[in-house]
Amino acid sequence: MSSRTVDERTDAVAHLVTDPVMAELVDRHGVLTVDPATDTFERLVVAILRQQVSMAAAESMRESLYEAFDITPERIADADEEALRSVGLSRQKAGYIRNVAAAYVENDYDAAYFRDLSDDEVTDELTAISGVGPWTAKIFLQFCLGRPDVFPVEDLGIRRSMQDLFDPDMTRGEMRDRAEAWRPYRSVASLYLWRHTE
Repeated sequence: MSSRTVDERTDAVAHLVTDPVMAELVDRHGVLTVDPATDTFERLVVAILRQQVSMAAAESMRESLYEAFDITPERIADADEEALRSVGLSRQKAGYIRNVAAAYVENDYDAAYFRDLSDDEVTDELTAISGVGPWTAKIFLQFCLGRPDVFPVEDLGIRRSMQDLFDPDMTRGEMRDRAEAWRPYRSVASLYLWRHTE
């Protein structure tokens, strides 16, 4: 672990605990961190599987998909749609995963490709792919690239936590405003919000 990584983790927690609500979550769950994925394609596939389904359903699909296929852009881009559907994917999810795989192959995507792009530039690049919306792009920023300041208000778990912790009638706009206090570590704050609903 680099000293830079240690410093970032220390700085994130030190900043977040200045918020009393977040301080309680840190005390309860310990130090949580956002780290970049070793394989951005695999992690993006998982994010697509998790779109609008339960974690249990997504995990079941992931296990079946990983047993049947090598999860590489080339293999998935060449996969027959019916073969993908045979492991439990809907026609829509099979199409989305193939779209992402084709984009990876065509554009030679990897972590290095995105490294120097801003969060907005990454989002614009990804949401041009059919099947990748704002939520998926934010998950990519957080868990594929390890970006420290992403707030996925589109996520149901995030919204449920915010409403439970702050106000049951809290709107998305109010959530974004409240999360401003957690800059520049909103990705880490999001981890605590997810843990709160688990």
